[in-house]
Amino acid sequence: MGMFEDDDNDYGYDDYKEDFMGRTPKSSYFEIAKTANQNVVEHELEAVFRRLAVAERMLEERGLDEELEREIQNTMIDKDIDDRTATVFIDLVSSIVTKCE
Repeated sequence: MGMFEDDDNDYGYDDYKEDFMGRTPKSSYFEIAKTANQNVVEHELEAVFRRLAVAERMLEERGLDEELEREIQNTMIDKDIDDRTATVFIDLVSSIVTKCE
């Protein structure tokens, strides 16, 4: 299972809306990122961007054409993508908090 994959499929995006004491995973990340050790925050954020760069390169190597680019744009608003984005924020918070302890 990948670094940012949610292994608990019973925990959907709607469940994320009121977690973390009424905060969303995104708002929790930004709150933690402001107060945590900035070297740790930068390192974890760089890891996410590197992962994105790898994914983009893999797409390009497989022939990222106009049709695939349109499909990517159409998928930007999608419940599964929302869930995965929330999982990325949760993983970031977890990694930052763990490394700052």
